[in-house]
Amino acid sequence: MFSENPFAALSADVSPAVMQAYVVAMIVLVAAGTLFDIWHKKSGRYFFRNWRTARAAGRKPIGGGKMVSLAIQTIVVDWLASGEFCSARRRIAHLLGMYGFLAYAIATAAMVFFYPTPDVPTPAIWPLLWHIGALLICIGGYWFWFFIRVDVSAEGNSPWRIARADLFVLSLVISATLALFWSWAQSAGSEWTVLCFSLYLIATTVLFAGVPWSKFSHMFYKPAAAFQKRVAVANGSRANLPLPADKPETFGSARTAPRHY
Repeated sequence: MFSENPFAALSADVSPAVMQAYVVAMIVLVAAGTLFDIWHKKSGRYFFRNWRTARAAGRKPIGGGKMVSLAIQTIVVDWLASGEFCSARRRIAHLLGMYGFLAYAIATAAMVFFYPTPDVPTPAIWPLLWHIGALLICIGGYWFWFFIRVDVSAEGNSPWRIARADLFVLSLVISATLALFWSWAQSAGSEWTVLCFSLYLIATTVLFAGVPWSKFSHMFYKPAAAFQKRVAVANGSRANLPLPADKPETFGSARTAPRHY
C-alpha cells in the first residue's frame, strides 16, 4: 500500500488528462476563493492601511538589512515553526497538519502529472510521502479536533459540535482519511474501492471549493500579518499597544492546568 501509486492504478478507469484537469481546477478554486475572500472581507485593504499607519507612527527607522532580517525571522519562526502558538500541543498539532498537507499535496501533483500510469514507474518516495502526509494530517487534525480546540478544551463544548469555521479542518481531515481508505481498498482489491474513491473526491472538492467559507486562505494571511507585527515592534509603533508588563504572564493556578488558547 505505502509503495503503490494509487493514481497510476486509477488510470485504468480514469484518463490521466482528467486527473490532471481536476488538480488544475482545484488550484484555480483555491486561487479564486482566496482572491474572493480578500475582496469580500477587505483583508488586503485592512492590511495595507495598517502597514501605512505603522510606518507613519514608527519611532525608529528600519533599513533594508533589518527588513530582510525580519522577513527571515517571520519565515523561520512564524511560518515554518508556527511560533505564534503559545501552547506546545497546539503548535505540534498544527505543524503535523501543515507539513503533512505539504507532503500530501506535492506528492499528489508529482504522481498525477509525472507518473499517472503504470507504464511510467513511480519512484518509491512519492507514494511514501503521499501516505505519510495523509497520516500526519489525520494525527494532527484529529488530535486538534477532539482535544485541543478552544471550544472543547477551554469552554467545555462537545467535540461533535460543528460550526462553519470548522469546514477547513473537517474537510481536510476527512479527505486525508478517505485517501488512506481508498488506497487500502485499492491495494486489497476490495469492492469498497469505488465508494471510497467517490467519497474521497467529494471531500477533496469541498476542501478546495470551500475556501471562501473556511479558514483555508488563512495560510496566506498569517505570514503577512506576522511580518507586519514584527515590523510594528521593530519601528516602535507596536500597533498602538503598550509595552509588555514587567511581571510575566501567569496562566492557570497551582491546582488547575492552563487552558489558554
